[in-house]
Amino acid sequence: MDLAALLQLLIPSWSSVVLLGTFFAYLAAAGSILPGKVVPGAALPDGSRLYYRCNGLVSLLLLVALLGLGAWTDFLRPTIIAERGLELLSTTLIFSTLVTLVLYAAGCNSGSNSSSLKPHVSGNLIHDLWFGIQLNPQFIGIDLKFFFVRAGMMGWLLISLSVLARSVQDGDLSLSMTLYQLFCVLYILDYFVHEEYMTSTWDIIAERLGFMLVFGDLVWIPFTFSIQGWWLLRNSIELTTTAAVTNFFIFLIGYMVFRGANKQKHMFKRNPKALIWGHPPKVVGGKLLASGYWGIARHCNYLGDLLLALSFSLPCGLSSPVPYFYPIYLLILLIWRERRDEARCAEKYREIWAEYRRLVPWRIFPYIY
Repeated sequence: MDLAALLQLLIPSWSSVVLLGTFFAYLAAAGSILPGKVVPGAALPDGSRLYYRCNGLVSLLLLVALLGLGAWTDFLRPTIIAERGLELLSTTLIFSTLVTLVLYAAGCNSGSNSSSLKPHVSGNLIHDLWFGIQLNPQFIGIDLKFFFVRAGMMGWLLISLSVLARSVQDGDLSLSMTLYQLFCVLYILDYFVHEEYMTSTWDIIAERLGFMLVFGDLVWIPFTFSIQGWWLLRNSIELTTTAAVTNFFIFLIGYMVFRGANKQKHMFKRNPKALIWGHPPKVVGGKLLASGYWGIARHCNYLGDLLLALSFSLPCGLSSPVPYFYPIYLLILLIWRERRDEARCAEKYREIWAEYRRLVPWRIFPYIY
């Protein structure tokens, strides 16, 4: 494909605008109406808490059912996203940029002193646009930070399913594509089964909402995490049975570490006396968990995330470095984020953090880093 043709495909159309708008409208309505467990968020500096309706799984299953019904009745084509991927990418990027500008303007004009909405303006325009100036901005009662990450994860699944439909339509469904799709479905469904754990992550409790999170949730997650599916749609990769089984076990180990570490942290925050692997937790300074996965590495959840990212790319074999963009990027991102986390924790916990580092010397990779 030449550059002119590529640029033509990137031009947004009214169809892509309608698709994106309908998707967001559905998520807003479903998130507000459908039943779900209401989970209290972390206590904010002013003592207040936000409450999150965790009905993402119900919303996702209903959406997939409606789309399946639409495809069955020929109301819509299941391959429509695969056919309009690039213009949906550019449309979502433009939307993310506009949202960032609106968030900045609304934040600057906010007179609220609450922890959620108090503006934090540094005076550096680029910094404030990138990191945001409000912690939990809302729109018609919807917490936008929680909404956007939900939209990104669902968008990833919809892209993958459309790519799968295109592969089936072309009569070219391979073992590689099947493995990749299986991993995506399991990972995303698991995310929504445990959606309440998201409420205790650093992004939700500490990061302000700016372009970094808006772009990361709406553009980066769905369109970058699905690169392997796009690659397999255009390249025939044959895996041996041994390679497929090895790939599956890497996914399984990554999942166990990622989900186990996040679950342990979430449960510890809810109940500091909850047993970890059948034993009372080891706690440093009454605040920092040093048991279970968190006694192996200070950011063991990142290790699980990296193994999962690798497992998504391995079905592509060694055909090209392109399908490995996601795990390579994630490695760089998580090392950068780990450094930021370490600096913040050192400032917040001081001597307690120093003791935790002594007990758990490894950052992400035990005995390596």
